[in-house]
Amino acid sequence: MISTTEELSNDSDFLNTNDINIIVFLDWSQAEDNLYQDLEKVIYAVNNHPASSQINLMIDISDVAEDVANLVLSGVLMNLLMADDADVSAGCEVSLVDSSDFQQWEMISHQVHARIILDNIHPASITNISEYAIDEFSTISIVQLIYDLANRLFQIGYWQGAIAQYQKLLKLQINNLEIYRNLIHSYRSSQQNEAYYTTLHQAIALYPTEGSLHFSLIIDLRRDGRTQEAIASAEHACICLPDDYTFKLLKYLTVPSIYNYVDEIEFYRQRYTQGLQDLIQNTSLNTPEEKINAFNGIGRLTNFYLSYQAQNDRDLQRQYGQLVHDIMAANYPQWVAPLSMPKLQPQPKIRVGYLSHYLHSYSGTLWLTGWLRYCNHQDFEIYCYYTGNDPDPVTEQFQEYSDVFHHIPYNLPGVCEQVIADNLHILVFPEIGMNPQTMQIAALRLAPVQCVAWGHPVTTGLPTIDYFLSSELMEPENAQEHYSETLIRLPNIGVSYPKPYIPPIIKTRSDFQLSDDAVIYLCCQAPFKYLPQYDFILAEIASRIPQAKFVFLRGTLLRSRLQRAFAAISLNSEDYCVFLNIPDRLDYLMINLLSDVYLDTFTWSGGNTTLEAIACNLPVVTCPGEFMRGRHSDSFLKMLGVTETIAANEAEYIDIAVKLGLDSTWRNHIAEKISQRHHLLFDDQACVAGLESFYRKVLSFEC
Repeated sequence: MISTTEELSNDSDFLNTNDINIIVFLDWSQAEDNLYQDLEKVIYAVNNHPASSQINLMIDISDVAEDVANLVLSGVLMNLLMADDADVSAGCEVSLVDSSDFQQWEMISHQVHARIILDNIHPASITNISEYAIDEFSTISIVQLIYDLANRLFQIGYWQGAIAQYQKLLKLQINNLEIYRNLIHSYRSSQQNEAYYTTLHQAIALYPTEGSLHFSLIIDLRRDGRTQEAIASAEHACICLPDDYTFKLLKYLTVPSIYNYVDEIEFYRQRYTQGLQDLIQNTSLNTPEEKINAFNGIGRLTNFYLSYQAQNDRDLQRQYGQLVHDIMAANYPQWVAPLSMPKLQPQPKIRVGYLSHYLHSYSGTLWLTGWLRYCNHQDFEIYCYYTGNDPDPVTEQFQEYSDVFHHIPYNLPGVCEQVIADNLHILVFPEIGMNPQTMQIAALRLAPVQCVAWGHPVTTGLPTIDYFLSSELMEPENAQEHYSETLIRLPNIGVSYPKPYIPPIIKTRSDFQLSDDAVIYLCCQAPFKYLPQYDFILAEIASRIPQAKFVFLRGTLLRSRLQRAFAAISLNSEDYCVFLNIPDRLDYLMINLLSDVYLDTFTWSGGNTTLEAIACNLPVVTCPGEFMRGRHSDSFLKMLGVTETIAANEAEYIDIAVKLGLDSTWRNHIAEKISQRHHLLFDDQACVAGLESFYRKVLSFEC
């Protein structure tokens, strides 16, 4: 059977999803005898495939008239029908397609399983399609062809198509780990969560000792707020893989990424406290296997979510930090002994190293470019160690501002050897607690003095970190009680944050389905920063401003909590709460520019997000918390001298937010005041001078 181009264009579903679609490109300009010969060989080869009845042979006619192609093809089929050994009547289907027709090719290209190669025909429009010579085609199985297409669709991120092909393989009872891995990833990437979890459970049942499957399940259950399921899955993983330390960590130390009720916080804190004790008691480092298993485990995750419970974590962090240090010392005993401070002669400069997985555009390290840009290179020699592998223009800035820049991705021993070889006086980690490998390295002793800054604003608990570099404006009077390290209060906010580039407003509220008469409150923090005891605040604001819209950019997990909070005062949260998905940075900045008020989170304040909101002249409502991590926005506003929107308590926070919503004149006054004072906040050099003064002081003390 032959389908023409016209028929194809009139039937967008012309390709039977049960078919195997093979394409061939011909040189239609060659001699007629050669053309007939090529076509006969191709059709003969396809018809002799064991599954020819399932194959649709697609012949490209992008450089020939359709009527000519039909005439030639009819002649070829007639010749084959007359041949004694060729039965084309029961063989493959034949379709004519035009790959130069972009619309048509887009429609069919994701269903092409493979291409049969003819000499010297390499169309530019065809990429990544599996290729087979005529002679080998008959030996290629249907399973392989489906597998080829599934993997191609997976690689280009065409998730639904990949899912369909992988499901075909499973129906054919072709089970292997890669199929399940890719199918699971496709479901997750296309946000088909229930299918994702179902398939993941199926894969674990088939491959119970495959740790990566268990790990994905546990981490994603926790991320999706399904904490009890995550813990149960961790316990099951410990049974399947009793020697894998990763799952012991997850079994004992899993806490929610988001809390549904206030009393859950204390419940999980007590569970973590007891779990940490049990983990420490059950950690053995006596054999080489135990040492490497524990090392691998702590290299896969950190205890990141603990600190979002809004309590003093110093003692728990000390216990966990000591455990990490003990594991690292067992694996790398050569890198835990105290180091003598190198002499400044004959090299008079103080050698300072900065080590991070995130020396690229990342909220926890952007400010570090300011420390380096304004560094006094006459007195200091700067070494940077980039342990991640996502370089971008910000990485180029780190390189430019460094005297020595090392990019050593995913190689812990290599990084440590380089740091030791550089013979630093001081090693600084911009953050510890976000990246597992960074925490492992920080648990070693690679320089006489080791510091951490507030890229992740929580004490590390590590006995190998001597100083915590913080901010005089952020820390409360009793702040040292919150740190295992010696606290250093650098001037102002402690970091030199570069002023962000803010584009002109090129979009309107309607582009985001927001009305012009709404009072837009931007709520752009990660969902784990929102604790349930403060949900009522949004409902109270809404009760006084009927046109309020609370725009969440990452907060869909908060939906059920917000519904309860609003319902408590007889409001429907869906009338006020808007959940947007804004993956593009330009759109993110547009939302800031189009909003009326930025609502800061309690207990864990915005950092990078608040600074960008200020750069957009967006009024910020904040209420400083007990710990430094809840006082970022407070310090920014104090540095600007715009303190009118700093609240002393929850009631005052609500009053300020309502006044900003109702009084556009006052709101515009605050925005204008912010715009006139950017220079007081961004690119601050006083903190750099204070930092370098500290470096000199600690060096003289150590020497």
